[in-house]
Order: sequence, then C-alpha cells, then structure tokens
Amino acid sequence: MAELRHSSSVGARASSSPMKRDEDASPLIHVTTHDDDHRHQFSRDRDRSFWSFLSDDPRVFSLLNSKISLFLIAVFAIVGLISAFSIFNRLNAPYLCKKDGIVLHCPHVNEAPSLWENPYSATTSWKPCAERRDNGISDLPPENETNGYIFIHAEGGLNQQRIAICNAVAVAKIMNATLILPVLKQDQIWKDQTKFEDIFDVDHFIDYLKYDVRIVRDIPEWFTDKSELFTSIRRTVKNIPKYAPAQFYIDNVLPRIKEKKIMALKPFVDRLGYDNVPPEINRLRCRVNYHALKFLPEIEEMSDLLVSRMRNRTGVSNPYMALHLRFEKGMVGLSFCDFVGTRDEKARMGEYRKKEWPRRYKNGSHLWQLALQKRKEGRCPLEPGEVAVILRAMGYPKETQIYVASGQVYGGQNRMAPLKNMFPSLVTKEELATKEELDGFRKHVTSLAALDFLVCLKSDVFVMTHGGNFAKLIIGARRYMGHLHKSIKPDKGLMSKSFGDPYMGWATFVEDVVVTHQTRTGLPEETFPNYDLWENPLTPCMCRA
Repeated sequence: MAELRHSSSVGARASSSPMKRDEDASPLIHVTTHDDDHRHQFSRDRDRSFWSFLSDDPRVFSLLNSKISLFLIAVFAIVGLISAFSIFNRLNAPYLCKKDGIVLHCPHVNEAPSLWENPYSATTSWKPCAERRDNGISDLPPENETNGYIFIHAEGGLNQQRIAICNAVAVAKIMNATLILPVLKQDQIWKDQTKFEDIFDVDHFIDYLKYDVRIVRDIPEWFTDKSELFTSIRRTVKNIPKYAPAQFYIDNVLPRIKEKKIMALKPFVDRLGYDNVPPEINRLRCRVNYHALKFLPEIEEMSDLLVSRMRNRTGVSNPYMALHLRFEKGMVGLSFCDFVGTRDEKARMGEYRKKEWPRRYKNGSHLWQLALQKRKEGRCPLEPGEVAVILRAMGYPKETQIYVASGQVYGGQNRMAPLKNMFPSLVTKEELATKEELDGFRKHVTSLAALDFLVCLKSDVFVMTHGGNFAKLIIGARRYMGHLHKSIKPDKGLMSKSFGDPYMGWATFVEDVVVTHQTRTGLPEETFPNYDLWENPLTPCMCRA
C-alpha cells in the first residue's frame, strides 16, 4: 500500500458585385460579365506576382519558414510544459496520506470549532419521553388472571442479548403474559456462561417495569418438569418469523400460551418488528433499554473510573473519542471483502473462509467480483489506516485522545501501526486499567464488553467503523440522551470511491469528508423507514422539547 489514495476571399468579393448590379438575376445563378473577367484577371496577375517574388528570393522564403517553425515549436513547448506540470501535480498530489514504512504522513487540517459536539439547535429540540410515569397506576390484571408465562433464551453477544430482552418484555405486554427472567444463552463465539444477574441489576429491572409487565425471577414452582422448557418441542413456539408484527403474536402465539400456560419462544433473535407494532410497545422497548436495564454497580463504577482516566490523560481535563474498531479476524472473514495484504496472508484468509463458511465460499471463483461490489456499496469494514485518514481529514489533531473498543485486530500491530502512529494517544481498557482492576471482570466476557459499552457511551465523540448491534445501541442511546455528543457513522461507500481515485488531491478529499459527514453525527431524524428503533429512537420514544 504505497499510498492510500491515493475559395479565397478575393473570389468571394468578385462574385458579390454582379448580384448587386443585376437585381433581376437569381441568387442561385452566377452571371458572368466583362467586368468580372477583368477583375479575375487582375487578381490572378497580383497573386502570381506575389508568389513569383517569394520564389525568386529564397532568403525571404527561408526566413519566413524559420519564423513559422520557431513559432510552432514554441507553442508545442508551452503546451507540453503545461501538460507535464499538470500530470506531475496529479501524480504527486498528496492524494490522502503518504506512507513511510508504517508511518502515515497527512497534510495539516485546521481544527474545526464543532469537532466535539453537535450544533446547539439539534441538542435542544428533542427530549426523552419513554421513562416510567411518576406515581403510575398499573394496568396489569391480577396475577391469577395472566394469560400464561413466556420464557426466552437471549442468544448471541451482550448487545444482541440486550435487544432480545427488550423484545421479550414487549411481547409479554402484547399478549398480557408473565415474563420469566430471560436466560443468557452461551454464545458459540464468546463461549461465555454469564447469567442475567451477573451483568444486570435484576431488582431494578423488575421494579422499574412493574407497572408495565409482570416479571418473575424463575419458573413457577407448580411447573415441576423445568427441563421440558429447554428440550420439549411441545413447550416451544418455533414458527415466529423475523420482525413479526404484534398481531402475529395475538393470533398465533397467544392461543398456545393459554393452552399450555408456559411456553418457550425460540429462536427469538429479531422476532418483533418496528413499524408494525403499536407506538406504546415501541416506547416500552425504549423504557426497557434506556431505563430498566442497568449494569451492576461494580461495572458502572469501573467504567466511570476509565472515563475519568481518559478525560485526564493530559494533566488537564480533555475531551476524548471512542472508536469501535471492527477488524477482528472473524469480521474480516465474514465480510468476504478484499483487504491489503501479502499473497500468503490472502491465501490463509481464503482457507479460513472456506473452512468457516463453505456454502458461501463455494470454489472461491466468484469472490473477487463480490468483494468489489461490497466495497462499492460500503459494506466492508474500514481498515485502521483508512480510519486514521478519515479522522485526520475531519480535522482531529494528532493529540486526540482515543479509546479503542475492539477485539484482537486482524494483522496485529502491523495493521494498527498507521492509526497508532497518526494518533499516538490511543489506548484500550487494558492500557488504562491495571491487570488487578480487570481481573474481577475477566470471568465473564460480557462484563468486559459492558465496560467498553459504557466508556463509548460516555465519550465526547463516538466513531463506528462497521455495522453491528454494539454501534447501533451506542448511537441510539446517545441520540436518546439529547443528540448532544457526536456519533459519527462514516459513509463507507463514498470513502471507498475516494480511496480508489488516484487523482483526488488532499484538499478535495477533505472537503468531501467534511461535507458528507456534517449530517452523519447522530442528529435528530425520523426513525422510520431508514432506521430501526435501536439506532434511532426519536419517533416513538422522544418528544418535542
């Protein structure tokens, strides 16, 4: 990756006179007169005498030829110099940044006054309105009148589990059912056996939602065969489509719950829609997400300590940026995008993809075109070096304090070097905290993910580099808190086009980046149809200030 980029006038006069003299003659017919013959003869004699003069004096002819030749040479030389200068400038323009070994050198960009916060007008126009009503009166029926109990496995990583919990509360409300505290299912990637109570404050969760949904900690005692809920098909509703409307649950799931009294719903990933449910149900999901689901006090306290250290790394209070860098080996492989690397590295990645996703890999012959198409459409993760160039173009200086939330970056330190060298004040939680401070959280991978989540949530600027539930939930929560702090979502499609243009100069690139991302910082926007509830809760969950 050498660069990131980047008949004569006399005859005419003779033919006009007869037309003026003879107005009756047709303009399409030339009439010859004696005067015409005389004029033509005179013209021919004059022309002949001129060329005879030149041919009789070779010095004059040679001099004239020399001057014309010199003139033409001068013109061609000027044109050539201009062309060469233009080509030289384009080939040597600081397209993006020049790479010297592992160090990127980018031109200086003046720091904009609005680097760290959104416009004031955007932060005062909307306010959160999904919180629990004070002195609320429960509209729940008596406990003995519940339609039954529902039980779910919250699958995936921490953030996918969070969404499943919010959806479970909403579904219970739709069907007037009692929710059994969700079980956090072991994720096949994370290999984590975390329980709900290991991450979230259960008492606060149940109490905050007591006017909306009845929630119990465990399966009722009268249901003796508890293992049946985990294994029996008779106790499982399996035919729930993705993004199902509320009416589907009423028509298809509720009758089975009334019959069996306790039913498990699985799979339950994304099994409730957004714009096909009542507004109050979406508002309830926001209530769960932003108010009822609180991390344990020790997780909150540790995150506050990390935030404090980020804000005081320079000896004085300073803002900081949180960067969610999604460039782990699994993400790179799953994306099926092409990235800079050696032949050996690309071959190993091909083998990895063939092993992990054989149906998508097939024989590999179609992958190059697929990778190009995905990059044009902005569906590839940004590389660390690309992130560095974009941030510098936005105006963030070398001294910017950056907290990185990421797994193990594919390519290790060599891949991270361009970003690290351009922004040396870049740290992870492992560098901010001591080993002893983090040891208490290592027994649950989701606890470490929760720390990253909170430090990113509380940052002055949050930058995502690829999609996913983590970034989606962070951006949504920061919007819900009032759109005050920037949440930057790079336009990867446009960036891909700019990175692939070998003639784009740095000034043009900077202008493109700044103009494009003025409206991609978590500003107030209608939720539907361009967003889901988790990334943008404005329409159902916020009110005009």
